[in-house]
Amino acid sequence: MTASASPPIPSLLGVFAHPDDESLLAGGVLARHAAEGARTAVVTATWAPASPRAAELADALAALGAGQPRMLGYGDARNDSSAPGSPRFCDAPLDEVIAQLVAQVREFRPDIVVTHDAVGQLTGHPDHRHTHRVTLLAVEAAGLAHLYPETGEPWQTRALYAATHPHSGVGDLGQLLAGVGKTVLSVPDAYVTAAVDVTPWVEQKWRAVLAHRGEVARERPLPGILARLPEDTRRRIISTEYFTRLAPGPVPGDRLQLTP
Repeated sequence: MTASASPPIPSLLGVFAHPDDESLLAGGVLARHAAEGARTAVVTATWAPASPRAAELADALAALGAGQPRMLGYGDARNDSSAPGSPRFCDAPLDEVIAQLVAQVREFRPDIVVTHDAVGQLTGHPDHRHTHRVTLLAVEAAGLAHLYPETGEPWQTRALYAATHPHSGVGDLGQLLAGVGKTVLSVPDAYVTAAVDVTPWVEQKWRAVLAHRGEVARERPLPGILARLPEDTRRRIISTEYFTRLAPGPVPGDRLQLTP
């Protein structure tokens, strides 16, 4: 009698708005999947590939085992110098952005996609909210052969997750962000379908956050806030990652009526 083979570890593609979002919101999960032998990668919507933040992103992804940067190169809604000559991400033609993301999904062929939640993660940044919207559209479109056929063969992702923060999980972050004048947005606890303890990978995650040196050096961005905290407080904040599962593609069920 032979032992049954273990199921393959699902590949993971993150789609995030800015360099550092991947490390802050899903760095532990990315490191965990990579450590267990899964293919992992990150698509970043904003900042030019020639910018200093691109080099920082490369270092962060190396720390997480998540490959090379995949940057769409659009402008940050709140930083005019992020991608000179390119439109702001929120202003770019929707079809153009979706086509680029569909191409990334079809090329990488992930089992799981992780992106921002609908409220835009704690601070409600417009680029976060827009990334959520376009990722939902792109993941569905990637599975349909007649949409964006020029971007490759169709691929249906098995699961789509939104990184989020429940009301009960904001903890110290609420006071810290409010202290620098930022709005704190979270979701009802019932929205969270996975709370992942990433303690075994928290050192990798923190190295990835520190790789975003420009943000660490500033006072208002979250990497800078975290860097000024006592280590035990910081570890407590970054050791759990929260996600809401969103169902991509068709779900088998009653063909004749809608069910809750």
